[in-house]
Amino acid sequence: MIRLTTCRSPFVAVITGFTAMGLALVGGCATNPVTGTADAVTMSATQEVEIGRKMHPQVLQQYGRYADEELQAYVTGIGRRIVAVSHRPDLEFTFTVLDSEEVNAFALPGFVYITRGIMAYLNNEAELVAVLGHEVGHVTARHAVRQQSGAAAAGVGATLIGILTGSGDLANLANMAGTALVRGYGRDMELEADSIGAEYLTRLGYPPEAMIDVVRLLKNQEMLEIQIARQEGREPRVYHGVFSTHPDNDKRLQEVVASAGRASGAGATLADGRETYLRRIDGLPLGPSQAQGVVRGSRFYHGTLGFTVAFPSGWAVQNLQREVIASSPGKDAVLKLSALPPPPNVKPGELLARSLPGVPLTQAEPIKVNGLDGYTAIARDVSLPWGNRGPARYAVVYYNGLAYMFTGATRLTSALSASDPLFLSSIKTFRRLRDNEFRLAEPRRIALMKATPQTRIDALAAKSPIEKYPAERLRLLNDLYPDKEPQPGQWLKVVD
Repeated sequence: MIRLTTCRSPFVAVITGFTAMGLALVGGCATNPVTGTADAVTMSATQEVEIGRKMHPQVLQQYGRYADEELQAYVTGIGRRIVAVSHRPDLEFTFTVLDSEEVNAFALPGFVYITRGIMAYLNNEAELVAVLGHEVGHVTARHAVRQQSGAAAAGVGATLIGILTGSGDLANLANMAGTALVRGYGRDMELEADSIGAEYLTRLGYPPEAMIDVVRLLKNQEMLEIQIARQEGREPRVYHGVFSTHPDNDKRLQEVVASAGRASGAGATLADGRETYLRRIDGLPLGPSQAQGVVRGSRFYHGTLGFTVAFPSGWAVQNLQREVIASSPGKDAVLKLSALPPPPNVKPGELLARSLPGVPLTQAEPIKVNGLDGYTAIARDVSLPWGNRGPARYAVVYYNGLAYMFTGATRLTSALSASDPLFLSSIKTFRRLRDNEFRLAEPRRIALMKATPQTRIDALAAKSPIEKYPAERLRLLNDLYPDKEPQPGQWLKVVD
């Protein structure tokens, strides 16, 4: 994805926020809002929430806020209903839908985030409450604070001293914080958040078993992603956050969900809200949004920025968070594209030289790319994606106030000369979008249809624009994985 901001990971930045708040040494105690028992903690509730406020802008910068105010308002309304029945009803929460295709949700104190990627796989309002309730549960139970306090205690104060003095221990603790937020808080805290979320479901009148339904559908999504990644020879992009620590048939999970339902003292009084939820996500992008650009075969289109570029035919093109990467079939050659705003009055050649300080450049020359000013050169000795060093082709093209940077490299340094003409020919395809091409920059979107007695997933897949594994993906989207068929009259998510 071509995003134009740079920042640290919000999860690493969180721990920097801990440092900036000036945490007290271990030894303070407070009552846990959920359990009512004493917790050894190192910060007050006010400090805890202030960290969320400080980190919130960095999370938005990293992921982007999804620009659908009706959907944002819907999620916020659901979230506020959860908070009202939670163990910390007086805590102010902000709920945000992130513009990311990642299947993810996470929380900072006072702030809960859910990606549109995970919302595409949910099938009813109860499942949305389960995800948000789980995240609210992490906050109401003060899991981030307890995790940090436990780490500090385990270090007998050395970790906190390291933070306060700026020693190398900060990096170690930052890594711990990143693991906690991205991969979960550990088995016991994740189960506790499941239990709390199930309790909130029941307090609102939804069946607590929706928590188990969410675990099942996310585990199915993970299974298919691992299978696809293995066939494509890449690392799987699996969900490491909520619900990642247990399958839906886990006995402890089923026990805590059942217990939470009994403890709340109320039964399910609401339907699961399937049709309401599905209508809310009708039109939701599946994959990258228009603001992130889309891949069609070997060509990349960005409607918001108004450009397109063609990568070598047959290469795999990945639209990542900060760049677009095309890889040869043997993964022994790559061509990357990223964007940044150039400094005022800096020409392409100067910008390229500044980007490679001290690196010898050869074959350096200005270029015109479809009427756009640019500059290109070969850097003789740079770090390569495979961990070695060698030469690489660089080019920068200016368009509409931005500098588009290309980098082409080969695993074997001696192979660059053979691949370089391919890199240059691809770079020279960069151009403005034509009027009739903006439709190609539109993302795939979820659409709704009602199943008939004749509706079969394989038939829908044959007409679907989903390029890879359409039948499997349609089944995942509708909780029919691996081989179920829809019931007549059932609302289905398909893809336009």
